[in-house]
Order: sequence, then structure tokens, then C-alpha cells
Amino acid sequence: MGRVTVRRPVLRLSPTGSRSRSDALAAEEPLELRVNGASLAVTMRTPGHDVELAHGFLLTEGVIGDRADVGTARYCAGAEDGVNTYNLLDVALAPGVAPPEVGVARNFYTTSSCGVCGKAALDAVRLTTRYPPADDRAEVSAALLGTLPDRLRARQRVFESTGGLHAAGLFTTDGEEIAVREDVGRHNAVDKVIGAALLAGRVPLAATVLLVSGRASFELAQKAAMAGVPILAAVSAPSSLAADLADAQGITLVGFLRGDTMNVYTRPERVLVGTAVG
Repeated sequence: MGRVTVRRPVLRLSPTGSRSRSDALAAEEPLELRVNGASLAVTMRTPGHDVELAHGFLLTEGVIGDRADVGTARYCAGAEDGVNTYNLLDVALAPGVAPPEVGVARNFYTTSSCGVCGKAALDAVRLTTRYPPADDRAEVSAALLGTLPDRLRARQRVFESTGGLHAAGLFTTDGEEIAVREDVGRHNAVDKVIGAALLAGRVPLAATVLLVSGRASFELAQKAAMAGVPILAAVSAPSSLAADLADAQGITLVGFLRGDTMNVYTRPERVLVGTAVG
């Protein structure tokens, strides 16, 4: 299994002088995802929780809808030298589950910064969710929401040593932690927590909050919708497309979540003001 951090020598410059030292960097390696032996996607990710990543990706791309849709997921050796680098994962779908349609119009190559780069058109990622969150009657107190960024930050073990990872956390509206994951790609971190929930039999994710450590982009709102998440919260700003999609899908979108202040962009009735935590 690949390392989540890599140490490199650096020259540290400061007003008091310079010195050589060792620095920890967040590892970034390609993961090729195959379905039934056919290559589907290549993403740049932080090694670890790859099976969760695969399940979350396949769910949020509409390939599967339940953990029972996957028969097996296993690492494969590379084609060139036969060495298992743990960077190639093959998922065998369960009997009767249709394989994904892959063609020129649906290019799944992704980078660590963008989950939908290379897709031919914006309409290609406006997927139809099996778990529409619009009718979810979940509510969460603003006070509880305000505690979640610090809880997420406290669980960012690799960020603490590198300063270079995104994080995503899933919580119930009562404050129970479901999963927290880190990755160089914000979309990968979200796929990992959704995949963890899927493997635990918790999808659809009714009455939950998906918290991301950075901004809320279109692809993250899409992933929340595909998993049935009713509340998406971000420490930073949402994009206009994220707000549009959240509005269309009935997701409560919260941005600039910092302590007791936040902006609620859509479905504000789910956020209860003046309610104590717990």
C-alpha cells in the first residue's frame, strides 16, 4: 500500500537565515479504477481507503445504488511489469448489474483538484439520483453545525503533518460522526466518506450533514444528491452552480461555516436557530 506522506529535503528560508530540513508532503498517486476488467477512471488521490473511494465514486456516478451491486473489489498487478503497486483496483459488479456506458461523451479522467474535468458537457454530470433528498424532513441546530468544523479539523491527522489535504466528514443531524476521510482531492475525500457509509449499509444518507473543509463545488453538491444527503456544509464558499444544483435537488447548502456564523443558501428551514447542542 502506498504511503500517505512522503518526506523530502527542503531549504527553509526565513528572515533569520536558512537551514536544510526534512518536510512531510501529502502523497499523490494515480488510481486506475476498472469495472469488470474494463478501465473506467483514473484519479489522482492519496493512497488509502481505495475500496471506499471506488464504492463512493461508483455510487455518485450512478453506476451502483447499493453495496450489494458490487461483487468483489481487488487490487491488480500492473500490466507492464506485473508488480502490484496498489494503484489499480478492479471492481466486479454483482450479477444482473449493468456495467457503465463509457464513450467519448463521458470521459472519467479526473485530477486531484476537480472531479468532473474532461467530461464532454455539463449535462453529462446532471445525474438522476436514486435517493432524492428534497423530501428529507431532517433538521439540524445552527449551534451543532458550528461545532463540526473543529471536530473535522481535529480528525485531520495527515493534514496536521503536511498542511496539504482536504477533508470530508459525515455526521448525523444529532452530531454522531459517521466517517471522516482526507485526500489531496476534495472530491476523493467525499467519495471515501460516502463509500464508507455505503459499505456500512447507511445509504441513503437521510438526516445527515456532509461537511467539506474547503469550498462547495458543483461536483460535491452532485455527490451529496446522489447519496441522498440533505445538508451540505462547507468551511469556505459555494460556487454558483453548487447553489443552483442544491436548490434544484432540495439540498440545504451552508457556506462560510465558522463557529456561530454561516450563510445558508438553500432550504434554510432545515437549520434551527436558537437550539442548544445535544
